[in-house]
Amino acid sequence: SRSSVIQCKPGGNCPSRHRGMTRQLSPLSVAEDSAAPILELQNRSPSGICRHSRVERQSRSGEEGTQAHTESSNQDAEGQTRCQSCTSTFLKLIWRFLIILSVSSSWVGTTQFVKITYETFDCPFFMTWFSTNWNIMVFPIYYSGHLATAQEKQSPIKKFRECSRIFGEDGLTLKLFLKRTAPFSILWTLTNYLYLLALKKLTATDVSALFCCNKAFVFLLSWIVLKDRFMGARIVAAIMAITGIVMMAYADGFQGDSIIGVAYAVGSASTSALYKVLFKMFLGSANFGEAAHFVSTLGFFNLIFISVTPIILYFTKVEYWSPFSAVPWGYLCGVAGLWLAFNILVNVGVVLTYPILISIGTVLSVPGNAAVDLLKHKMIFSVVRLGATIIICIGFLLMLLPEEWDEITLRFINSLKEKKSEDHADDITDSSVHTRSRSRANGTVSIPLA
Repeated sequence: SRSSVIQCKPGGNCPSRHRGMTRQLSPLSVAEDSAAPILELQNRSPSGICRHSRVERQSRSGEEGTQAHTESSNQDAEGQTRCQSCTSTFLKLIWRFLIILSVSSSWVGTTQFVKITYETFDCPFFMTWFSTNWNIMVFPIYYSGHLATAQEKQSPIKKFRECSRIFGEDGLTLKLFLKRTAPFSILWTLTNYLYLLALKKLTATDVSALFCCNKAFVFLLSWIVLKDRFMGARIVAAIMAITGIVMMAYADGFQGDSIIGVAYAVGSASTSALYKVLFKMFLGSANFGEAAHFVSTLGFFNLIFISVTPIILYFTKVEYWSPFSAVPWGYLCGVAGLWLAFNILVNVGVVLTYPILISIGTVLSVPGNAAVDLLKHKMIFSVVRLGATIIICIGFLLMLLPEEWDEITLRFINSLKEKKSEDHADDITDSSVHTRSRSRANGTVSIPLA
């Protein structure tokens, strides 16, 4: 629109005296001017449109406040959920760490107590028999925990019959008691007895490291007897275990007490592996109550039928002590109590946590015994023994790999590749968008090449 300004001489008649200038307006300016009185009316009117606008503003502010309150409450709920999840995860980690620490410390304590007991009492079979009798208390301890935690409490007889299903649908009969309990009780006694004999010849570190080979023996027996899945990584772990055994025997030149101690430790690991494979073959998997019932049954069988053996060894003076008051009952009770705690922790840990945590706790007993031997007994480890121990522990850890570890690894690698490709595509998209925005700002249009 154009505007013309008419200047007036002083004292003359000005045609635009009242307004000072005249304007020729476009339709847009006319519309603006015509709308101006309405806006002034809305602003000046004490009632009417102004009140309506205030009500609308108040309602809008109320809606915005409600939305803000809802968003803040949602954020608070999300924050509380995150805090609860973090707390539960932290408590689970602490619980698992305590399980691992308890398993490792109980096994280290058992081994070291046996070494101390040997200084005044050299009767390994009596210690084995005495410690196995304490297994009778496993089921009463389990039932006490049931009374303390279960909402629907059962009587001892009913709970005993319920847990007796591990022997069959008919429960525990005399025939099954002798048929199923006798071989497992013999294997249990042989495992512990050979382990104690090995501690007479070798250090606690060497014996605990050699005992970790039972994982490799379990895999080999399961592969041969149970036709389990073949795994290359576990074959490598078994080879490493055998290599560590040979190196441990070679440390003292395949002679003296060293080779005998290695034979005892390997025999203990073998009988332990055979016990586990036969348990899986005949009894299958068991829950905590059934496992507690079975361990208590083994202790009861040991008390009735195996008690003849230490009496024979005493009168034949193979394991003879005199006087009777010279028996270190305190150390014997310490060994039996720690062994009982280890067995309970193994059964509880398998049910309440992952079985891999129990295996990690067992393998951690090797550095635990090494620390005790180094600090207390001032042991000096040779390079060969140290290398054999490390090889056996690495083989044990390889045994802990799951059966689908190769598939899981390939999926993880593929997911990483897909994530990298997506990030690269996002970077290319962001760079192209940035280039287009710059070209539009400069007045040009960029055409991306295919």
